[in-house]
Amino acid sequence: MVSNLAGGRPSRHGVEPGTQLGALEAYAAQAHGYLGAGGERLSRLAGLLRPAVLESWLRSVRGGIDPMDVVDGRGLRGADLQRYRDAHPIAALMPLIDKLLVEDAARTGLIVVVADQFGRVLSVHGDTERVSAAAEIGLRAGDDLSERRIGTNAVGMVVRTGRAAWIHGPEHFLHRMHQLTGAAAPVHDPDGRLVGVLMIAGGVRVARPEILALVKAAATAAEMDLLLTAMRADRHAPAGNVRDRAESAPDRGRLGLDVLGLGQPQLSIAGKRVPLSQRHAEILLLLTEHPEGLGADHLALLLDDTDLDNGTIRAAMSRLRTVVGPEVFGSRPYRLRVPVATDIDFLRAALDSGDVDAALRLYAGPVLPRSSAPGIVDLRDELRVRLRTSVLDSRDPAALRRWTSTAEGRDDAAAWVAYRSSVDRDSPLFAQIEAKIRVLDRRLGADATQMQRFGS
Repeated sequence: MVSNLAGGRPSRHGVEPGTQLGALEAYAAQAHGYLGAGGERLSRLAGLLRPAVLESWLRSVRGGIDPMDVVDGRGLRGADLQRYRDAHPIAALMPLIDKLLVEDAARTGLIVVVADQFGRVLSVHGDTERVSAAAEIGLRAGDDLSERRIGTNAVGMVVRTGRAAWIHGPEHFLHRMHQLTGAAAPVHDPDGRLVGVLMIAGGVRVARPEILALVKAAATAAEMDLLLTAMRADRHAPAGNVRDRAESAPDRGRLGLDVLGLGQPQLSIAGKRVPLSQRHAEILLLLTEHPEGLGADHLALLLDDTDLDNGTIRAAMSRLRTVVGPEVFGSRPYRLRVPVATDIDFLRAALDSGDVDAALRLYAGPVLPRSSAPGIVDLRDELRVRLRTSVLDSRDPAALRRWTSTAEGRDDAAAWVAYRSSVDRDSPLFAQIEAKIRVLDRRLGADATQMQRFGS
């Protein structure tokens, strides 16, 4: 039945899109042979795959993806999926997507996949028989198509790179997807943030350049629809008095703050990214965590529990206003006048929904890791403990693998023990994990199993 994804009998490679596609298939098949052999053979992958595909394969290898992985049934389903799909920004775009892609897909034997910004499939559209065939290979509503979950595929590459991509047949990392060709493009909101992915999928016909151009055009139309909706909302907002208009000047909902990981903190203002100093990022983040506002004394204590005076706070706020604009803040107490969406918000939302995979993808690292401000340290510890607990409770080998590969999880004895219990004892991976636990036992002078028992 999987062959039905091709939309009929597959085209011969001598016909459009040409013999070049046949060579691509042959090289990719050879690459899979080297992949199966492993070891030094992996060095031979270069030259057999397109550069972007090669990079994705290598990431998949490092992530421990098994090319022979089978459909496991995991994913968002039923009422949970329906609620998530209805609340997602892509939902408002579905009439447009139906008109531009879905209606034609059913007639031409192709399918249309709509995914969220993390690669989770929101819906699959097309002929009933081919939608069922796609489900057999793990392409169904609620499934996770991220690169870290299933390796190289078109949706996963768009999520990873933010750029349109097409993946043909054996270029897919998983063998079960070798009957599929996918052409995918990103959909961004007016601030430039990825909100979803559109993909046309089917047989060899999808490798034609015009199919990728079609899905890119549909994604661009969706982005324009989001922009027009935002402009209409701004135009019909109550005018208010002069002070109200001044306070709403920086485009409500268009400020974003990135504070996770080792990179320099960034503020997004109407799609433009502005680097922030450590102190300015600390202040902004503390104000987002305290929407009721913070007095100068309270803010000073959260920033430094020693001798930070009110004058220093006022000077810091004055400098921050020159960066983000005077209308962003109120005073007495200091508070935000406009919403600021942080990457911490998205991480918490993933944890609240129980989506450990998404939470790990969003967790670029500790909150402002160079900060020693008491309020930031508390927030950093809270998120780390919450994420770690979710990973350990999940007993998911993929999640545990990712956590133990981070700087914070690398020496997490309890996580390594949980990881060991989640893999087959006959797997070579089991011996590697066992060796790591022994190293931790020697280093810590304690039994890692006992540490797990007492929640260390």
